[in-house]
Amino acid sequence: MCVLTYIPTGKQGFILTNNRDEALARPKAIPPKKYIINGKEVYFPKDAQAGGTWLATSNDFTLCLLNGAFEKHKHNPPYRQSRGQIILDFFKYDSVEDFINNYSFEGIENCTLIILSTKNNLQLCEFRWDGQMLHYSAKNPNEPHIWSSSTLYPAEVCAEREKWFADFREQNSVLSKEQVINFHLNGGTGDNHNDMRMNRNDELVTQCVFQVVKHNQYLSFSFHDLLSEQALFYRVL
Repeated sequence: MCVLTYIPTGKQGFILTNNRDEALARPKAIPPKKYIINGKEVYFPKDAQAGGTWLATSNDFTLCLLNGAFEKHKHNPPYRQSRGQIILDFFKYDSVEDFINNYSFEGIENCTLIILSTKNNLQLCEFRWDGQMLHYSAKNPNEPHIWSSSTLYPAEVCAEREKWFADFREQNSVLSKEQVINFHLNGGTGDNHNDMRMNRNDELVTQCVFQVVKHNQYLSFSFHDLLSEQALFYRVL
């Protein structure tokens, strides 16, 4: 839920990769599997503590949630519900428009929601909830993008990560899903505090990497548990 990269690979294709940076004391996520929500097949890893998720994919939509909106905010509980419930709630709606027009973010902590739609033409949307207002931005789905959680990474670190991402793409004219995973595991300057795979005094660490790959009509994803050093690979279509 803390860093996300998006790389387009064709008219309807993409590689979406996420690092989950979380307190080591928090229980490990349950590996992804299929769930049925409102009659829809949805695949996601589940937060073992709160029961929600930070990334989910279906035939038509892939969503990722990052903590924080534009800048680090003051944590001010109690909140109406966990942010991890937002993505699961999305699949109860028929479209992005239906969800945004009718879903209430009131009482939910600040967050950034990325929605990737392949239902018709490829669409990439960004929504930032700052605790009071929902900010919408349409992103170009034909260009690469990177997001970092504002609760963990100040603006200067986010900018540095954007440079790493640009350098990585420049050094690799054709990107494979394996190369992107490698970037998410090894990108950075050797600063454990802020590298792509981070470790802050063995208290806050990158627990896992989740990658979704869409190519033509095929959807696949992989889940890399960095705590147990295991990788799981799935193919849906």
